[in-house]
Amino acid sequence: MANILDYIAWRGDLPLAVSPFNEVDNLVLAELSFIDFTGIVPDLGQGEPVPLREAAAAFFQRHQEEPVEMGVLVPELIVPLLRGAAESPRFGEIGVMGAADHLDLQGECQFAAVTFVLPDGRLYVAYRGTDDTLVGWKEDFNMAFLESVPGQRLAAAYLKAAAQCRKRCPILVGGHSKGGNFAVYAATHVGKRVQNRLERVYNNDGPGFKRPVLEQESYQAIRDRIVTIVPQSSIVGMLLAHEERYTIVHSTQKGMLQHDGFSWEVQGPAFLRLSDMTKEGQHINRTIQTFVDDMSEAQREVFADSLYAVLTCTGARTLTELMADGWKTAAAMARTMKGMDKETRKMLLDMLGIMLAANTELPKWEVYRKETSEQLRRWLAAWKEAEER
Repeated sequence: MANILDYIAWRGDLPLAVSPFNEVDNLVLAELSFIDFTGIVPDLGQGEPVPLREAAAAFFQRHQEEPVEMGVLVPELIVPLLRGAAESPRFGEIGVMGAADHLDLQGECQFAAVTFVLPDGRLYVAYRGTDDTLVGWKEDFNMAFLESVPGQRLAAAYLKAAAQCRKRCPILVGGHSKGGNFAVYAATHVGKRVQNRLERVYNNDGPGFKRPVLEQESYQAIRDRIVTIVPQSSIVGMLLAHEERYTIVHSTQKGMLQHDGFSWEVQGPAFLRLSDMTKEGQHINRTIQTFVDDMSEAQREVFADSLYAVLTCTGARTLTELMADGWKTAAAMARTMKGMDKETRKMLLDMLGIMLAANTELPKWEVYRKETSEQLRRWLAAWKEAEER
């Protein structure tokens, strides 16, 4: 089963002038937005882009004495992806500029982006998805009840700035997960002059929007240029509302792990397509959508704030820190939940059960009984004890 790493090994010798930019190239660049190029490439409008080959060399020089830590859920394969892409004729000469990275704990914002300049002059503006930071996940939760979140607004401003750097060239925009959502939001809120230059907007398994966004004239103007790609049991990519058509591709993983773009099967210059989502995926999507739809916007806000309070009660700022303390973390979470009202605790436990069922493809309550890992069993026991009190 070939993935994007195999794609670079097999087709990386084909320059973009020989084999045109395609959906797999899009995912490669979207994943590379997780690489921290700050201090290596010039800011937007502050100099000529640096070839990816040189940017990668500087990145690995920076990290030669310590491993690159991507976090709990960010694929570690992004680092070898960078190495392979940089060494290939297809990607090595692509220019890199405008590395932006913004984290605001008080404003609940996690935003990062980078701009790639293709050999023919086109731009690919890539937005990073949710990283290891807990505030990045809180911003995701906020999308369920806010018309827009800070990261989305920064994405629109960033796209305008990138377009200003190269005033006439066509533009591609994309991202994976939340980065895909940012790409669509930015394309919708960038203004007609820049919209007219957009060729494609790639949403790689990113969540949708609240309905009012899809009803805007500015969204309708670019809807036919949105390319939404989801795996066969997509969960993240089916959240909230979508109006554009989407392409279903085959993932070699199960449940939520299909969100990992490195699991998407590649055939030549495209992903392996499927005609429909799996029955399990459709069931999970209906379950989650019903759960969200049954809550008022006020309840969604309470849910998001309460879940974030539980996740950050130990002072952890990242998922890696959260996972490090095991039983101490579970006990602190239980104490935090104990102080919440019963309805809020029930919402949290119900969503946890749904997401675990999605990850293991088991019925909801069977997940609570399944011995998956010592830490997970401790967390579940502590959470259930808090709910029963």
